[in-house]
Amino acid sequence: MPRANRYFVPGFVWHITHRCHKREFLLKFVRDRRNWINWLWEAKKRYELQVLNYAVTSNHIHLLVYSSNQTDIIPKSIQLVAGKTAQQFNERKGRKGAFWQDRYHATAVDTDEYLLRCLVYIDLNMVRAGVVEHPEQWPHGGYREIMVPPHRYRLIDRNKLLELLRIKDGATLCDAYGSWVREALRAVGKERDENWTKPVAIGGESFVEKVKDKLAGKAIGRSTSVANVNEGIHVLREEVDAYNSNSGCEMGSLTPKNTLLWNVYDESSTS
Repeated sequence: MPRANRYFVPGFVWHITHRCHKREFLLKFVRDRRNWINWLWEAKKRYELQVLNYAVTSNHIHLLVYSSNQTDIIPKSIQLVAGKTAQQFNERKGRKGAFWQDRYHATAVDTDEYLLRCLVYIDLNMVRAGVVEHPEQWPHGGYREIMVPPHRYRLIDRNKLLELLRIKDGATLCDAYGSWVREALRAVGKERDENWTKPVAIGGESFVEKVKDKLAGKAIGRSTSVANVNEGIHVLREEVDAYNSNSGCEMGSLTPKNTLLWNVYDESSTS
């Protein structure tokens, strides 16, 4: 079975997607989504993980992070968050077996407008699913914190976000990001855009080629192509589809894995 890409090159933004095992809605309860977020906070404290955005749904998560010069920060963080979430769920439910499907997938994302598009794509997950009409209505995502940072327990590294987007201050970020979200809401559909979740890298042509060069031998067999001519989006694609929906792999609950789908949400349930 092909494994999802997770080559972390220092100095890049990475969009990580992680699915529940066999497309099950193992994160459908509020307490489990909150638990995942709490462990993400712990990963930030332990490993100084730089979080740029996130979204937790009933059967998959999105996480946008910046990779510093220490290449083991992201793998250690995902292992902690995914492992502890799975372990506590299985203990509470008296359940055995895998919680996550396959390995998580990581896509390198270009900065500036490409990063902004990825932020919006993540925040509009629940809108595409028909669960909410605006990302501010979904409590288990990063939109609220991007727009109005809390005084304490900040999960998102807003300063890093400003630096990568080349925006001078928080007020300008709110205006720009709010405008992009409103524009995206007018055109939002039910289909997910696989360009943000399946390639090894996405962005301008020079950026994609740079990632390919950095990966060196690991990029053998992967092709660069134009994903959207009008928007100048290029991608570095996997040689083989990393999202194997037929995966039946039974692995331990502490092993990072990957899956994507929506529907079946239960906001009133907490057990």
